[in-house]
Amino acid sequence: MNENGHNSQVVIAEPPPKRKRASWPILVIAVLFLSATCLTWYYTWFGRDLTDDEITTYLADEKHPRHVQHALLQIQQRLEQNKPVQQWHSRLIDLSHNPETEFRMTVAWLMGNDNSAGDFHQALLTLLQDNEPLVRRNAALALVRFGDGEGRETLLSILRPYAVAVSADGVLSSTLNAGSSVSRGTLLARISQSNGDLTEVRSPMPGKIEQVVKQDGSAIKKGEPLLMMTSDANSIWEALRGLAVIGKSEDLGEIERYEKGVDALPERIKQQAASTTKAIQSRSVQSSLKS
Repeated sequence: MNENGHNSQVVIAEPPPKRKRASWPILVIAVLFLSATCLTWYYTWFGRDLTDDEITTYLADEKHPRHVQHALLQIQQRLEQNKPVQQWHSRLIDLSHNPETEFRMTVAWLMGNDNSAGDFHQALLTLLQDNEPLVRRNAALALVRFGDGEGRETLLSILRPYAVAVSADGVLSSTLNAGSSVSRGTLLARISQSNGDLTEVRSPMPGKIEQVVKQDGSAIKKGEPLLMMTSDANSIWEALRGLAVIGKSEDLGEIERYEKGVDALPERIKQQAASTTKAIQSRSVQSSLKS
């Protein structure tokens, strides 16, 4: 009671609630999540070395294309280090016929790292007839390492405009403009078919659109050219390097055009074109002296 005769009540403040620590189940889940993330990265990272058994297993795992690609990369690295890979030859030959374009492209490239393998040589000759231009190009470049000039026309085609044809009748829409740089798989146009289906036309290779043959809204027939493309700088450079080995005198006109400079291509293209011209001319002189 206070001095005025009224009851007084002392209010005692309650201490602030203690912060609850995270329960152990949450910590366990967090650790498991982090571990799963790390393991996923580890097992999908192409830089991870594979054992022989893992390479064999990955090569057969077509349900997971990244596994196949990882194994192919490992085999290529072994070839570059002059390590034996004969145990996988038959599987590599099988993959050279696989419907997956990426597999055929990679196999064609790595086969060039073993120019002593007769089965690789024969497989590359078959790949020269592939439907995909990048597969044919990789096969032609690999054959150069075998001293085989069968891919010469394919290499020359890299220096020329490439016609992208359509695979269905219909009306064009969403065509890209001339001058556009594209990657492999870039959507170039759509075709509206009479049955209501919509067909996409995608770039079969990296490069630049040089000319649009058919404009938006125009009718087009299956097999007709939609546009003309020029190859990317790296493909041109590789083609010139290959022609330095297997090129002929009649190819000089195509090569000298790049020696003078084409569009905004880097200086190394001009330099390689000049080296290729000299190499072909030198072979021609030597051949004349021998005859």
